[in-house]
Amino acid sequence: MRIALIVIIAAAIIAVALVAMFASALPTKDYDLSVDALKDEQSLFTNARVVIKNTGRLPLTNVLVDYGNNREPPIDVLQPGETLTLSPPEGVQLDQVTVTAKPSIQIVQPYRTPWKLPGMIGS
Repeated sequence: MRIALIVIIAAAIIAVALVAMFASALPTKDYDLSVDALKDEQSLFTNARVVIKNTGRLPLTNVLVDYGNNREPPIDVLQPGETLTLSPPEGVQLDQVTVTAKPSIQIVQPYRTPWKLPGMIGS
């Protein structure tokens, strides 16, 4: 009887933890966008990427990714949960990227650089 009670309590704790974890991952806004701009400078070249994700509940339209002196062709619709990974074209400044979308979203995101650890490739 005692073991059954412990199992029931443990199962309840796990269930509450899982519900809390999944509830926090649900979108809270109708229109929201996540932008991650990364530049990884190597000794001979620089890898760069921009990841955009619709983190809202509704589709975003007319998504524009502007690198400063160059821009991607417009993305007509970005569905909820959809993620796109883009590579900035040659010759653009890798300071910041501006992403706009309808309705009323504008994000100016500076590029981040990953940490370099001794012994890692590229450090």
